[in-house]
Order: sequence, then structure tokens, then C-alpha cells
Amino acid sequence: MTTPSLVLELKQVCKHFPGVKALQNVDLRLFAGEVHALLGENGAGKSTLIKVMTGALAKSSGDIYFNGQQCHFASPAAAQRAGISTVYQEVNLLPNLSVAQNLFLGHEPRRFGLIQHKKMQQQAQQLLLRFKLNIDVTAPLAQYSVAVQQLIAIARGVAMSAKVLVLDEPTASLDSSEVQMLFDVMRQLREQGVAIVFITHFLEQVYQISDRITVLRNGSKVGEYLTADLPRSQLIEAMLGKELQQLTQQQAATAVAKQAEPLLVLQQISVKGSLSDISLTVAKGQAVGLAGLLGSGRTEVCRAVYGVDVLSGGEIQFGGKTLTLQQPADAIKAGIALCPEERKTEGIIGPLSIRENIMLALQARRGWWRYLPVKQQQQLAAFYIDKLQIATPDADKPIEQLSGGNQQKVILARWLAINPQLLILDEPTRGIDIGAHAEIVLLIKSLCQQGMSLLVTSSELEELVAFAGKVVVLRDRQKVTELSGDNMTAQHIMQAIAEG
Repeated sequence: MTTPSLVLELKQVCKHFPGVKALQNVDLRLFAGEVHALLGENGAGKSTLIKVMTGALAKSSGDIYFNGQQCHFASPAAAQRAGISTVYQEVNLLPNLSVAQNLFLGHEPRRFGLIQHKKMQQQAQQLLLRFKLNIDVTAPLAQYSVAVQQLIAIARGVAMSAKVLVLDEPTASLDSSEVQMLFDVMRQLREQGVAIVFITHFLEQVYQISDRITVLRNGSKVGEYLTADLPRSQLIEAMLGKELQQLTQQQAATAVAKQAEPLLVLQQISVKGSLSDISLTVAKGQAVGLAGLLGSGRTEVCRAVYGVDVLSGGEIQFGGKTLTLQQPADAIKAGIALCPEERKTEGIIGPLSIRENIMLALQARRGWWRYLPVKQQQQLAAFYIDKLQIATPDADKPIEQLSGGNQQKVILARWLAINPQLLILDEPTRGIDIGAHAEIVLLIKSLCQQGMSLLVTSSELEELVAFAGKVVVLRDRQKVTELSGDNMTAQHIMQAIAEG
């Protein structure tokens, strides 16, 4: 085998902020024609490393070599001109402009200083055909799906002759078929000799698409590995510094449903256009998992139990009484809380502080005319910051500045402050690092042991098995089966989803 060509190399790179060593002597090697997964917990230094590499941040020390030559990128534009392009999780294109305008923005084909629109459209069409996208390039970008927008953002990087392409969580908003479409494009670019940096929280995808892995922890490089030579257990250990398997196995051993009286009973509930005849029971002190593919009805069940969607049929019983829900306020009054899947748009108020976000539910229940004193707010916020190990220097930091995992903990703290009887968690670990995964699994079990009931949806089947007393499998917005005991395994859940 021929040794791959080294395109970009970072040697002993450090980045210091006041009081914080974000990167400490980090090495990174990117080879032509390889997909290189950059992994680590939130706060491990991935984003800082990418910003240093692409000129968005100046390094404190260390060296960067591009095609064997020492270099310094003073700005992202300078890195882009050299051939380093970045596609972020939130597509940073202009939705009001056409596809073609987005592809060539800033480097449009010109003649006598004027943009050649027909030529630009023709080149855009030809470029997208390389990605198997046959779309109208004159249409506004906004009319296309997130998956197509991601591919267009990547195509823009290729149009700028990218030798290095950085993909920051590109699959976070995509379904399984869209992920495979993206992977097909990545394989094509790999064959063309592009060096691709792939940042993701999905380990299955790492093993599916990557050739090489670099792991960061606490701002330092743990190691560089060939994917084919690295067992998953060793990868998890490298990322965490401890075995996640031990945590999940310990939880699985105790995840047996208690023989307790029912708290929540759904009797053939239906929501017009969303759910059909769903029945399930959640006992006191029990965690029940909801499994299924996207569109199976998992989120819709959560919305119905929380009063967001009004029932068109069936009945909800809570605490032995029939519960009529017209709005979420009715659910909160009854003792039901929801942590939504879309935490950035539905869960947090970004500019508000951590303290203010934690206090929202408690203040709403008290009524806005009975204002909670700031001193009491600070005491409660400090208690939950400590209890949930929320990584922040103080409670008055804006929540939008926290990592995804820490934002999720703040939303959990908000509801724990009012001590609900039933806590609904819709994809509580989506988009957060693997360490926060383990912490939330442990927290769910701890809450159950304290007598709280939980209804949890998750795409991570191993995660459901680790904490649930039973798992309800949904398909096409109907209940397929219910698994518990020895039958509750990731393999049996997958079979039920596939065969349902």
C-alpha cells in the first residue's frame, strides 16, 4: 500500500484564553483521500482546534504546515483561498438567494466586471450533478430540505477547490436516508483526494465512513488511530477516560420495572393526523422508553401527554383520574413536565442566564405576581448546578454560551425544581457528547430510584436498554409491541421496528 499524502499538519498547537488552556500541545495529521473523524466530549477542544486550523482563531503557539510548507492563516478567508473549507452544523448560506448564487457567492464568473448569470447557473448545474443533485439552481435555497442544503454547502467548498473539507456535525439534522446520501458524496470526494475532517457524536457513523480517528480530551490529544484497528470499547475509553460500558451494564442490571401502581395510563389515544390507538402504562418510579424510526410517533406521544396536541380519541389517566389536557399549562398543573427534542428553539431562551432559565417553570407555577427573590433564585441555581455538574463559572452566564449537554442539564434542572411526578424526555442525549450521555443515563436511574416516573424517547437503542424498565416500540404512529425483561435488547428492538 502506498503511504497517503500528508495535506495538513498541526504540531504542538496551543490556544490559551484568560484562565483557560483550551488546547495543549495538540497534533493533527490530515491525509489526502481520507475521512478523519475528530472526536471528544463537549469541551474537549474540537471547535477550538478547527477554528485555529481555519484561521478563525490565532494559535498561542505551535506550527501549522499545509502541503509541507509552514503557514499562518490570518482569517477564514485566507484558509479558504488556500483550499480549506468548513461546513457547519447550522448551514451558513443565504436562504433568500438562489442555489447558484450561494454556490458562487464572492467568486462569481465575471466578464468586464459584470456577473455572468447564465454561465454561473450552468456551472452550478454541472457541479451539483457530480453530487447526484438534479435541482433548479435558480430557485431560492430556502425551498430545499436541510439535507440538500448541506450538500450544497459541501458543493460550495468543492467549487472553491477544497483540498481540506471540515464537516462539523453534518448529520445532526438528517434522517437515515439523507445520511447515506451525504456519505455517498463524502466517499466520492475521498476518491478525488480531498482530506475530510468529520466531527460527529454518532459512533456508528464514525465506523461506517471514517479511515482515521483523532481523540481529544480536556484540550489535549489522547491519540490517533486507524479506524479499522480500534475496537469501539477502546474508543469510548479514550474519549471518556473511563468505560461507558461499565456504566451502562451497571444500569442495565438494575433496570427492572418495579411492581408499582400505574401513574400514567394511555388508553387507545389518537391525535388526528398524528397518532392512532396508542396504549401504554408508566408505573410510579419507572422509566419507559419509546423506540421507533423518525416519524414513528415518538414525539407525538410526548406532545399528547404534555397537552401540546389535543386528543381526538381515547383517554389519559394520571394518578388514577381521567386527565383532560387542553394546553401544556394543564399538564404542568397535574405534575407533568417535558424536555423537548429541539432544546435550542423550544427548550431554552438563549440570551437569558442559566439562573433565569432554571427558574422559568417554578416562577410560572407561582404566578408572575409572586416574584421569586433573586437570592432564593441564586441558591436554587447553585444547588442544581452542583447536583447536575453543569459546567459554568457562574449562574449568570447566558445559557446560549453553554455546550449542548450543559443546556440539556439546565432544562432538566428547571423541571426538577418543581418536582414533577412524570418527566418526559424527548431525545435527551441528541447532539450531546458521549460523556453527557453517561451522566444523563445515571441521572434517569437516580430519579426513578427517588420515585419519579419518566417517559423517554431515544434513537440510541443501547441507551434505552440501559435505563428503561420496558420499551414500547412504535411504527407508522401505531404501537407495534412492548418489550421488557430478557426480551428488552437492542437487537429485539431493531427487529420489532423492522418487522412491525
